Amino acid sequence: MPLMRLLIGLLVLAVIAAAAIWYAWRPVEVSVVSPTRGDAAEIVYASGVVEPRRWAKVTPLVRERIVEQCDCEGSSVEKGDVLARLDTGEAEAALAELEARLSLAQGELRRLSVLAERNATSRQAVDRAQSEVSQLEALVAGQKARLESYVLRAPSAGVVLRQDGEVGEVADLGTVLFWVGDPSPLIVVANVNEEDIPRVEPGQRALLSSDAFRGQQLEAVVDSITPKGDPVSKTYRVRFRLPEDTPLMIGMSVDVNIIVGVSQDALLVPSVAVEGNRTFVVEEGEARLREVEIGIRGTEDVEVLSGLQENARVVSPYPQDLEDGARVTVSAEDR
Repeated sequence: MPLMRLLIGLLVLAVIAAAAIWYAWRPVEVSVVSPTRGDAAEIVYASGVVEPRRWAKVTPLVRERIVEQCDCEGSSVEKGDVLARLDTGEAEAALAELEARLSLAQGELRRLSVLAERNATSRQAVDRAQSEVSQLEALVAGQKARLESYVLRAPSAGVVLRQDGEVGEVADLGTVLFWVGDPSPLIVVANVNEEDIPRVEPGQRALLSSDAFRGQQLEAVVDSITPKGDPVSKTYRVRFRLPEDTPLMIGMSVDVNIIVGVSQDALLVPSVAVEGNRTFVVEEGEARLREVEIGIRGTEDVEVLSGLQENARVVSPYPQDLEDGARVTVSAEDR
């Protein structure tokens, strides 16, 4: 019996060892693809907003209640047209007080001037009165100019693209109450990362996508690049010229793909099949690691300049745990 148990134990160990050897040497299943020929495009991505080429924001310079506002959204206006008025009650009261003080000061100046002619007062008293009159005249002029800021006017001729705020609301400083500009031509204003901006130039073609027009190909052209970038966000503002018949509307957000380079009839493999400049190919049942020279890297495909034959069977996606020379079996092949 002990001998029988020993034999059974050795048999079990042999089976386990055989299974381990088979598991270690079994072929690894991989899927392969064949390289294709096509155009490779080098893309710089950005996100932007549709804006008019010429427009301006109208904001209050003082914090006060709105007492009058035009109903002019979508209407044409001329430069200087009144768009809204703010409550001037406190400002006018302050002006009336200054004017009353000025009137008294002017009367005192006249009285002292008459006395000075009779040598009944000093010249210094007249000069002090004159100085006070001059100061009050300046304050009155400043308050009158300040009252003009209670009237919001169109900064230029155009269309009121949008208006916010209601009569009775308090308009805070910096709150945009009106957008005035030309509804066409339109541009896209986008921010491009500083590491990509050296590759962007005016005249380059850009493809746009918008949630409002899913599946529709929209185009634009790089129009201008701001000379100074934002050191905080590390981006540069780029403007894109839209065609006259664009369906995009002011305020829409778009994804921008700037085509900075195109290689025609390029040898392409899926991006997921390449890691750095390495890829695997299947040859005679084994996986072989290949160093390749990469050109344009697209979102889906990469251009292979050298190191890969057109009839190669490329492992895709790139196998992270596969070793060079490992035995493989192809589970799926895409030609």
